[in-house]
Amino acid sequence: MTPTRTKRIIVVAAVLTAFAGAAIAQKDPAKSGKSHRLPATLETVQWGWLDPKEPPKLTINSGDTVSIETMMHAHDKVQPGITMDQVVELRKANPGGGPHSMTGPIYVNGAEPGDVMEIRILKIVPKAFGVNFNLPGKEFPTIGALASEMPDGFIRFFKLDLAKKQAEFKPGIMVDLQPFPGTLAVGIDPNDPAPRKGGVKDDPMAPVSTLRPWKNGSNMDINELQAGSTIFIPVFIKGGLIWTGDSHCRQGNGEVSLTALECAYKEIVLQPVVRKDMKLEWPRIETRTHWITVGLDEDLNKAMVNATREAVEFLANQKMVPISRYEAYSLVSMVGDCRVSQVVDVRKGVHCMIPKSIFRNK
Repeated sequence: MTPTRTKRIIVVAAVLTAFAGAAIAQKDPAKSGKSHRLPATLETVQWGWLDPKEPPKLTINSGDTVSIETMMHAHDKVQPGITMDQVVELRKANPGGGPHSMTGPIYVNGAEPGDVMEIRILKIVPKAFGVNFNLPGKEFPTIGALASEMPDGFIRFFKLDLAKKQAEFKPGIMVDLQPFPGTLAVGIDPNDPAPRKGGVKDDPMAPVSTLRPWKNGSNMDINELQAGSTIFIPVFIKGGLIWTGDSHCRQGNGEVSLTALECAYKEIVLQPVVRKDMKLEWPRIETRTHWITVGLDEDLNKAMVNATREAVEFLANQKMVPISRYEAYSLVSMVGDCRVSQVVDVRKGVHCMIPKSIFRNK
């Protein structure tokens, strides 16, 4: 072996060793994990609420994989042929709750409050149709960036060409599919300040609506969460309690009209791994090319501050190249691409993308 090659191997090994101690780090997949399937039925899917007292629909071990089926909104009632009046009726039928159909919860053995749940998205297979709609601004004046300018509702269904991974918006306009889960959650944070089901104010374990994303993930609508990406979410409830739904086949940052190209999945294959060597306050994401930090707040400016702070903390604490917090702040300003995730879920979202390419082997 040549000295140059030996040196290169040593450098790469050092970088990988350092990365293993970073705020986001990949471990080798569990080699003995089992495979499971969780179908979407009225017994395994909840409509619009995350209830920590909901009995688990599946129990798995850390490192197992699970293929999860999802439903369209409102317990699969949003189907081709539905009218806007019926969509409005469904929206009003679950006061305070989200429209989302959530498959779960999945209990992961060994997960305890204070741990981090690493969830690897291995595969996504959509079902054959999608829908996009906005609610009528005259009835819902705050839902959608231009709600006051769009007094009437609009709804359109799309046949998805799964072979070509496209949907025709109308003749001459094709939309490439980029499926991702709009909502991916673990069990609720008992300290989540969101309103609770039924107006309950004295029970921290009362159900939380799927409308508002929070530290447990939920309705983040971050379109980078595609197959091949990994999300790290702090655990608040024993067993983790994983749900997914609000399945999307394409969404622009902002999700400005209220909905994306909403769809459902034949399967989304997840591999949850309990991480006891990590501590997080907010979710973080890793893709092949980026690390992504998340900020959420009812005030978009505060969401931006939260996402920026998380990006600074991530860089200041990574082990690949030691930098100060001031240097991290400077670096985020130069390379951090902070994007508005969504503005329609009461709590707005910002995610800051840090390119991995800035770290170079010497």
